[in-house]
Amino acid sequence: MTELSARQCVPCQGGIPPMTRRQIDELLQQLDGWSAVGEHHLTKEYPFLDFVSALAFTNKIGALAEEQGHHPDIYLTWGLVRVDIWTHKIDGLTESDFVLAAKIDRILGK
Repeated sequence: MTELSARQCVPCQGGIPPMTRRQIDELLQQLDGWSAVGEHHLTKEYPFLDFVSALAFTNKIGALAEEQGHHPDIYLTWGLVRVDIWTHKIDGLTESDFVLAAKIDRILGK
């Protein structure tokens, strides 16, 4: 995971194919607890003991997303944050999606 989290997200210009299942599976091995929904997006749920902690984590993800120029979908509810990541421009996965996932985990020290 360290290798992915040390990289930077690269803006997608479009015109490239989404990753194949094989490419996705190889990079998933470098992440902790993330899963791929079809070949479309990455998803992970983070449990928290309260709403305030979940909100603070969500805000940290937002700051990271702005820094990286790569914006996930974030679902926030009491005690839970779910993050979905994909590259909207190609409606599928790129390496930058995995980089962002690793960076999000790093927020929690994982």
